[in-house]
Amino acid sequence: MTPAFALRLRRGRLGALIIALILSAAIDIAVTAGQKYAPEQRAAIRFTDATREAGVEFTHVNGASPDKHLAETIGSGGLFFDYDSDGWIDIFLVDGGSIADAAVARQARHRLFRNRGNGTFQDVTVQSGIQHREYGMGACAGDYDNDGRVDLYVTNVGPNTLYRNAGGGVFTDVTRKAGVGAPLWSAGCAFADLDRDGDLDLFVTNYVDIRLKPDSTNKQVRNPFCGNARLKTRFYCHPLNFEPLANIVYRNEGNGMFTDVSADSGIGRVRSNGLGVVVADYDDDGWPEVFVANDSMPNFLFRRAGPWRFEEIALRAGVAVASDGKARAGMGTDAADYDGDGQLDLVVTNLDFEMHSLYRGLGRQLFAYATPESGIGPATLPFVGFGVAFFDADNDMQLDVAFANGHIIDNAPMFRAGATYAQRKLLFRNVGSRRFADVTAGAGPGFAPEKVGRGLAAGDVDNDGDLDLLVTNNGQSADLIRNDGEAGNAILVRLVGTQSNRDGIGARLRLTAGTRSQIREVKAGSSYLAQNDVRQHFGLASISRADRLAVRWPSGKTDLVENVAANQIVTIREGEGIVDRQPLARPAR
Repeated sequence: MTPAFALRLRRGRLGALIIALILSAAIDIAVTAGQKYAPEQRAAIRFTDATREAGVEFTHVNGASPDKHLAETIGSGGLFFDYDSDGWIDIFLVDGGSIADAAVARQARHRLFRNRGNGTFQDVTVQSGIQHREYGMGACAGDYDNDGRVDLYVTNVGPNTLYRNAGGGVFTDVTRKAGVGAPLWSAGCAFADLDRDGDLDLFVTNYVDIRLKPDSTNKQVRNPFCGNARLKTRFYCHPLNFEPLANIVYRNEGNGMFTDVSADSGIGRVRSNGLGVVVADYDDDGWPEVFVANDSMPNFLFRRAGPWRFEEIALRAGVAVASDGKARAGMGTDAADYDGDGQLDLVVTNLDFEMHSLYRGLGRQLFAYATPESGIGPATLPFVGFGVAFFDADNDMQLDVAFANGHIIDNAPMFRAGATYAQRKLLFRNVGSRRFADVTAGAGPGFAPEKVGRGLAAGDVDNDGDLDLLVTNNGQSADLIRNDGEAGNAILVRLVGTQSNRDGIGARLRLTAGTRSQIREVKAGSSYLAQNDVRQHFGLASISRADRLAVRWPSGKTDLVENVAANQIVTIREGEGIVDRQPLARPAR
């Protein structure tokens, strides 16, 4: 990720990139020739920046210093979650701090914003009890103790923090009791019921080792000189200047405590520069697998090989590297069925001149590298990608994809003409036939500003049936981007587990309307240092009701409901079917 490293990449890959672009263009022409895509016939997509109007006042403190500590440019994240269980999703934003300056570090403060349900949010950080102690990176949320209240885990450069939701808007730091305070540089995290015993386990990705010694505190960091010594110019070091770290997996013991089973499970036996993580059932066998996006190293895919035993299969599955056999600078990731074939697919954001990666699921733990023919390849070449989310932006029953972009090097223009630290977000519309079209230019003012994008999460903040976006930006204000387009009908589904974990994390939903079926999987952690609303959103276009909605719970049980009207939020309780219906905050279409 340094200019020198990027130059080596460009010199070695220039010919390959030109060939790839030519081939990609040829594929584009061939695929598009038989494709009936008329943008004027589709619902208009329009996103509006609602940050100020909503009262989400937050500016990330990155602690940027002349020392160029790598952590300064990597964070920060945030998420959507309904911490007070009132049916309106709230926002948590992770602040950074400073590695070099204690006074700057004291200025950092995480933020919790409560959704008032009227388009505005209230900053309730002080009364929540959530404290900023370490240099913050990302977060994930899940009800690990099955008490009906969603808990919060924050990753840091240094010990991570677990906050138990005690109710009444108050969180309690239970990190020490729970045993989940990893003292390393952690990045992504995800709650998931990895053993399907009814409670949520925890997976944490670790990035690189910046400690001076194994027994040093996180405040004592190694920061090698990277830059031009003659010009006395520094830039942020590439992660390969540091030692990689092993990821961590914690088993939930069901008594408020976790056990680190990383070594015994096999997950801790391999090291990498881990950033993004998304847990899902990629082979549809009822058991979750863990995908880790690694920065400048092959990605990981961990599959269950026995009770609390995992094997790493990314290479043979086809998701470790790109089609040229080389690793990419993987940052953010998400999983969903974008082509409607019933198989989960993967998207990974990468460095500029690499293209963001799309892997199409083939079933049986196999994927095909689908970046060039998908339409997202050449369009993402100039961008350094971080946050990413599959979501149906226009409720047309097809999943679109959005990216948050921003360079790693804050003085990038000094090293490459045209390079910028701040970059624009990207929105790709699903136009069918496994193709996407770049519709960013027409996506409205919410996609217009250029910022140093990092995290990205999707969720329906106003309960109107279309998905809004939360984008976190390094050293800048966060963005709440409201979906104000002409979206079609929709259904939002909230799950409540009984035998399964309370949040229904890991459940697979299949909705059938007319001749179309859509699948969703409930995930607690994805994108880059972020998490989407765990309620599952189904666009229905002009269809007024779903014929069938099936939920396969982690317990193995299945609930089937039929004839579900559109434009409502339905709550499905395991073993009981629909137990609550609430109309969406808009007239039926």
